[in-house]
Formats: sequence, C-alpha cells, structure tokens
Amino acid sequence: MTGVRRLGPSFENTRSAVLDMIRSSGTVSRIELAEMSGLTATSITRIIKSLIDVGLVVETGYGDSTGGKRPSLLELNLQARYAVGLSLDDARLTYVVTDLGGNVVGQLVTPGIRQALPSEVVARIGEELERVFHELDIPVAAVVGVGVAGAGLDIRGGAERLSLTADEWESFAVQEALEAATGLPTVRDNDAACAALGQFWVGRLAASNDFATLYMSNGFGLGLLTDGRLSRGVSANVGEIGHMVLEIDGPRCWCGSRGCLEMLAAPRAIVAQAMADEGLRAELSLAGGDAHLRHDFQAIARAAARGEGRSLALIERSARYVAVAMLSVVNLLDLDRLYLAGPGFADAGAVYVRHIRDAVRALARTRAVHGVSVELSDPGIDAAAVGAASLALQYVLTPHARSSRPAAVALEA
Repeated sequence: MTGVRRLGPSFENTRSAVLDMIRSSGTVSRIELAEMSGLTATSITRIIKSLIDVGLVVETGYGDSTGGKRPSLLELNLQARYAVGLSLDDARLTYVVTDLGGNVVGQLVTPGIRQALPSEVVARIGEELERVFHELDIPVAAVVGVGVAGAGLDIRGGAERLSLTADEWESFAVQEALEAATGLPTVRDNDAACAALGQFWVGRLAASNDFATLYMSNGFGLGLLTDGRLSRGVSANVGEIGHMVLEIDGPRCWCGSRGCLEMLAAPRAIVAQAMADEGLRAELSLAGGDAHLRHDFQAIARAAARGEGRSLALIERSARYVAVAMLSVVNLLDLDRLYLAGPGFADAGAVYVRHIRDAVRALARTRAVHGVSVELSDPGIDAAAVGAASLALQYVLTPHARSSRPAAVALEA
C-alpha cells in the first residue's frame, strides 16, 4: 500500500485517511499504520484513541512479536453503525442494510418504480424502510443515512433521469423528498458510480487501486474510482459510456446521436432483435414492450447461458460491442482492472467477461506492460444498492475521500 497523500492540517481528514487504511487492511497494528501513512507513532496513537472513543474502531487481539511487546491489532467496529442502500429501478426497488464494513445484514426487494408517480414511490419507500428497521431490530439512531442509486444524468437540480419511460422523475428532487419521508440524511449517485464504490468498499480495496465498473441494467453506465474517489467531471456526469459512438452511421439514439453503444448492445436492442425472429419470440414467450423489457432480456440471457444458439448469437453480438467500448476505456485510462455489475450481467455475464478479456489481451495498447483483470462484481446484481450504502458510509467514515458533487449532504459520525 502506498503512503497517504498530504492532506494539510485537518485532523478530520487525517483521521479519515487512517480509518480508510484500517478498512482496506481488515486487521492492522498501530506500527503498520505509522509505516503506511508516514505519520509519527504519537500521531497514530492520538488518532486511534479518538476512533476508539467514538466506537468506530476496536482492538481485537495481538500480533506476532518482532522482539518486543506484541502489537495490539485494530479493525473496524462493524456493528457500531449501519447504512441503507437503495437502488431505484424500473423493475424493482432493492434495499440493503450494511454494517460499517459494507457487509449486508438485511435485504428487501419490492416492485420497481414502473409508471408510478414519484410522490407515491417515495411514500412507499418511507413505509418499507420502517419495515426493514423493525424486522432487523435496528434503531434508527444507529443508521448513519441512506444512499440512493438511480440511472441517468445529474442535472444539478436534484433530479434524476431514471429511465426512458419514467418522465415524471425528470424534474423530481429525489434526495430532498427521501430525507423528508425517512428523517434520515440522504446522499445519491448514479447506479454505475455506486456499483464502483461498493466494489471499492466491500472488496477492501486500497485507495491506490484505480479501476472501473461497467454497470448494465436497461442501459449502460461506467463508474470510475481513482485514488479512492469517484471521478466526477465538470457536471458530475462521468461515465456515460452508453452514449459512446461505435458506428457513426448506426441507428439513431434517443440522445440525438447515432450508433451509440446503448442502441447497439443494451437489453432493449437485444430484445428488439429477438422480437424480429418469430421462432425465437415464440420459443422464449417474449412479450415485447417496455413493461416486459427486463423479463424478456432475462429469458434471452438465460437461454444464451444454456448455450441455445440463436439467443447466444444475440448476446455474443452485444458482448462484442461492449468489448470494443471497454477496450477504448482501457486504452484511454490505462486501467489494469475492470468489474462488471448490475442485473444485465446476472445470467450471461460470463459471455461479456470472455469477450472483454479477449479484446484487452489481444489489443490493449499497454498489453506488453501490464495485464487487465476483468471480473464479475460481487455482489453483482445488487451492486448498486450495496454501493449506495457504501456511499453513505464514505460520507461518514472517510470525508477526505468525498467527491465534490451538487446536492450531496455530509453526514455526521
């Protein structure tokens, strides 16, 4: 692990950087923390005492002696606080409650937003969260906040574009409404960014490990972690890979361009191709239409995973486009690891992994310098919800890693 970046005189930032080292290490001694951070033993002792005093860190035993007194070992006090992650999706709402380590201690899945009005969905969320806390016997006072993952652009007014079909959400301030409904501080981000942050937090990755997470639901998004922070861009909209142009004369996209990845390879495109095949449509009992998009795509993906020829050909075609897009990402950003997450990869994710691995192995500009790890994310289909909880945890535990973003609320530990 590399040393901590110089953070200036702020004790809070220094403390949060040390806490992040404890998170990524799992179990670590004060001596090791001093070596990692470049801080003095006295400074480390003072920081650790403050973390123990507020219940965030506990001593768990002793390490091996190197000739003197055995060093005491430290780790996060996982049950000290909890966070909620909520993934807003057309098909389903996914709630997870995690401990401080990002470990899921409870989960609830309910019907998605569909065509429901935002006010109706928010009222339901408040009721369902009460149910979750009651069933898990977790006092609300122990919950640091709610992280929300949703698809689409951040347009600075607090609104989220969640899908092509849920127009009412375009001008609805999700964060503010949820805070009012739940009484809990709320932070939000897009599902791809949350999935990347969840991989970072739950996977105990060090801040020095840069990587990207490709998220597929109804469309595509890319979450990018650099130095332990989510990359944002000028308007907080980094990661719109679904609108990377792959065919300049390709089909027109709803964004106004042509040949976007989303129009060539996303679930909607795959289902449309399957619907044009009368035999396949009947064989898989495809219904067509936005209301059945997730179900239809799952049927195709599952048939592909079983090796059924026509379905596999459709998924392979999609995977080739995705592989070309991710090859460009690797070449542009010089990454050595990629993760795939989201419901779109739940059934036939292995096909996409294979095509991306083959592309970067054969064609990445830096292939002679380093390899590129390509893996399905854990927890995969629930990555956005787990990552949303990690978003809330990051705001509490590691404020030095907060990324500047409009309408984000800082939570108190």
